[in-house]
Amino acid sequence: MDGVAVLQDLYSRIGPTVHRAVRGLDDDALAWRPDPGANSVAWLVWHLARGTDLQVAAAVGRDQVWTDGWADRFGLPFGPDDSGYGHAPEDVARVRVPGELLLGYVDAVGDAVTGALDGLDDADLDVVVDRRWDPPVTLGVRLVSAAVDALEHAAQAAYLRGLVDRR
Repeated sequence: MDGVAVLQDLYSRIGPTVHRAVRGLDDDALAWRPDPGANSVAWLVWHLARGTDLQVAAAVGRDQVWTDGWADRFGLPFGPDDSGYGHAPEDVARVRVPGELLLGYVDAVGDAVTGALDGLDDADLDVVVDRRWDPPVTLGVRLVSAAVDALEHAAQAAYLRGLVDRR
């Protein structure tokens, strides 16, 4: 298996995990937090999709899916490049959106990532995409980092879903 195929497999695992975490929850359950400082399923899913969208778009030189109408559909009071990083509990509470909207955005981001990966070969993974770090970050490293971050948040959403179901 080559590097691009490994990345395709890795990214293909995010959507199904998120769908299981969100499916069947109403808006209140999606926004529920075990304490006022915790994240909600809705915020975690929005954040993982935004982070993936933002990072992958920048790394492969394409527009974010978010800017293709999704920002308007969500209607959140955050800037166009806000992915939720560093959000305060008050910001987390502002992410109250229906599950269908969350899953639609997750799926659209997944489709965009799949399209970007389909256009790559292993040599592309060694191209430096961010020189602000030492060592500079290659496309392969950025894509792995974004996928791992998304899977970590998907697992958190799945765990939180279990708490929601047991309330």
